[in-house]
Amino acid sequence: MRSPGVHLREITDDNRDAVRALRVRREQKRFVASVSKSLKQAAQHPEANPWYRGVYIGDEPVGFVMLSWKPPAGPYKGRHFIWRLLIDKRHQRRGIGRETLTQIAALVRADGATELLTSYDPGDGEPWPFYQKFGFEPTGDIDDGEIVLRLTFPVQ
Repeated sequence: MRSPGVHLREITDDNRDAVRALRVRREQKRFVASVSKSLKQAAQHPEANPWYRGVYIGDEPVGFVMLSWKPPAGPYKGRHFIWRLLIDKRHQRRGIGRETLTQIAALVRADGATELLTSYDPGDGEPWPFYQKFGFEPTGDIDDGEIVLRLTFPVQ
């Protein structure tokens, strides 16, 4: 299912509060930090080279995505890592997360990447099935208790 009109938008003073108001379902909270916490982490860790956007349909914010974009050091040095992906509880199961991943994958490929990484905390209700359907595979690495996944791009 493709959700038309999904696009990424920079977070500014004009839309920050609306994006920060997005929430996941109660049972998902243990897997996904809030937008406010994500923005705080981005500010606290500039060395991770955070890159974040609001996910929109038209003028309505429906999600949030944050990457560590080719950080200069650390375990993901020079790589693209999805640090946070959140779709608001009112907009889930409509293909928005998948479309967001499609757009992120296109952006990192355009930046010369051969892979896109992410990780998840295992447990009941975990996001693994979502990532698996998209084509992510476990790398065999564990980062701070989270299972690291990789989406490999075919050589063009």
